[in-house]
Amino acid sequence: MADKFTNNLSVWYTLNHRELPWRASKDPYKIWLSEIILQQTRVAQGTSYYQNFVEHYPTIYDFERAPLDDILKLWQGLGYYSRARNMHKCAHQIVEYEHGQFPQNYARLIQLIGIGKYTAAAIASICFDQPVPAIDGNAFRVYARYFGIYEDISLGKTFKIFFEQGQAIMPRDNPGDFNQAVMELGARICLPKKPLCEDCPVHTSCFAKSKKEQHTLPIKTKKIKVKDRYMDYVVLKHKDSLLVHKREGKDIWQGLYDFLLFETDILSKNRIFELLKELGLKEVQNVNSSQEYKHLLSHQKLHIHFHLVEIKEWQNFEVICQKYELEALHISKLEGLAVPKPIETFLASEFSIFN
Repeated sequence: MADKFTNNLSVWYTLNHRELPWRASKDPYKIWLSEIILQQTRVAQGTSYYQNFVEHYPTIYDFERAPLDDILKLWQGLGYYSRARNMHKCAHQIVEYEHGQFPQNYARLIQLIGIGKYTAAAIASICFDQPVPAIDGNAFRVYARYFGIYEDISLGKTFKIFFEQGQAIMPRDNPGDFNQAVMELGARICLPKKPLCEDCPVHTSCFAKSKKEQHTLPIKTKKIKVKDRYMDYVVLKHKDSLLVHKREGKDIWQGLYDFLLFETDILSKNRIFELLKELGLKEVQNVNSSQEYKHLLSHQKLHIHFHLVEIKEWQNFEVICQKYELEALHISKLEGLAVPKPIETFLASEFSIFN
C-alpha cells in the first residue's frame, strides 16, 4: 500500500506538477522565502510576492541588510506580519552566526527564528536531500484520508503519528520531490471540502474513498475562539497632512502605520463626539465618519470606524502629536509606508492612494 502510494504519486507529480518559480532552484534562501510567504497564502497571490522579494533582495545578505520597514512595506497585503518580522530576525541569525549559509540539517534549521517543523523539513529535503517529511495542512489531509488516520490533528501529540507515517513511506531518492508531491496533491486534488477523488492518482487504494469518509477525515475538533474588537480611528487632517502612528508592542500589525486609535467594548455611532472632546478639539472644520469596516483575522474580528477630522489650527496638531506619539506626514508620503489592509482600503477610498 505504501509503495503503491509513493510510486503512483511520484509518476503523477512528474507529469502534472505546476511550474512555479522556486521549484527551479535548490537555493535554500529561495526555498525559505517561498515557504514562509506561502504560509496562510494562496500560490497565485504568493508567487508575485516571491518574485518581488527575489528581485529586491537576491541573497540572504541583501535581505538581512534591508531596513525592517522596507521588508514590511514589500510584505504589505499578505497579512500575518509576524512572518516578515521573524524572517528579518532569521536572516540576521544566518548572516551573523552561520556565515550566510543555511544549516544543512533539520535539527539545526528548526532552531532558527520563524522556522517551524514544516519549513525546516521542506528546506532540508528540497535543498539538502534529507528524508524528512514536511507535515502541513495538505499532508495532514492526504495522509489521514489515504491511510485512515483518525487521530485529532488539532492536538500537538498527533504530529508525531503523521511524521512517522511520512517517514515510513518517504523514498530516500529525491525526498524533496516527494514532499512537494504530497503538497501538490493536497492543494489541487485532495481538497478540504470537495476532493477530486476521480482525478487522484492514488484513489484506488485510498482508505477514505473506499469507506466514503472523505468529509470526515482529517479529524479536527479544536476551533480558534474569535474575539470581537471595536476600533475607532480618528484621522486628523490639517491641509494636506495627516497624523500617523507607528504601532509597537505585541499587538496586531506591529511595525505598521495606522492612525490615532481608541477602542471600546462596543461600537457607538456617536463615539466621535466623545473623542473630539477628549482630544480637546472644540473647533474643527469638518468631521466625516465612515461606515463600519469589518476585517477578519485568524483570531480576531475587527469592527472599525474611521473618523476624518479636519483641524483649523496647526497648534492643535503639535499638542496631539506629543501626547499620543503621532507624526504629521504629507498625504503623498503615505503610500511609502507599510500599513494594515483596512488602513490601505480607507486611504484608497478617501485619498485615491494605494490604488
